[in-house]
Amino acid sequence: MNLLEAQGVNTYYGDSHILFDVDFHVKEHEVVALLGRNGAGKSTLLKTLAGALTPASGTITFAGQPIHQLPTHQTARLGLQLVPEERRVIGGITVHENLQLAAMTAEKPLDYSEIYRTFPRLDERRTNKGRELSGGEQQMVAIARAMIRDARLILLDEPFEGLAPLIVRDIMNVCQQLAEQGRTIVIVEQNVAAALSMASRCYLLNTGHMVFSGTSEELLQKPEIMNRYLGAAA
Repeated sequence: MNLLEAQGVNTYYGDSHILFDVDFHVKEHEVVALLGRNGAGKSTLLKTLAGALTPASGTITFAGQPIHQLPTHQTARLGLQLVPEERRVIGGITVHENLQLAAMTAEKPLDYSEIYRTFPRLDERRTNKGRELSGGEQQMVAIARAMIRDARLILLDEPFEGLAPLIVRDIMNVCQQLAEQGRTIVIVEQNVAAALSMASRCYLLNTGHMVFSGTSEELLQKPEIMNRYLGAAA
């Protein structure tokens, strides 16, 4: 059974039709990459799955329950967490207070010690305010907030964007740890090699249409598809 399944999803921004009859599914404990050029509709799909956007038509189910009409806070309570590209770390409070806020509405929040074991850098910076953190540290806080809510599915939107290679490596290691712990992850990422190295399956979006679905290995064996829809990113 699929943990998350979207069928025939059409999503609009105002009058602009962004997603066209998109089908998408994720099984529990999978890591799935969602790839495509800028403007392909990847972030729109994540926001639609998380409830930040309501599809005009189509269905989305999570753990067998329809969620396509639910707002974000209700999908989050069910165990689906979006880590947005903007990170949205609260700058005026500390790292630990950011985590406390996330834990407040969780039914069974993880122990803070588990978070700090996963992110030793945040342990060192727990009393620093959000605005004092580097981009990589803010990304760690954003992922840690999803973790502390014991999410069943984490949607990561461009987690490596703008980060130095060493920090990308650290974030990749954390994502791989989460996968090894049995977390289910969907990752949107322009760093195609990094995304495919973590994901067992992948989808490829092009101008709102799903143009490929298969294993990461199958995509790597189709350079013509990668060149056509990913270009230099591949």
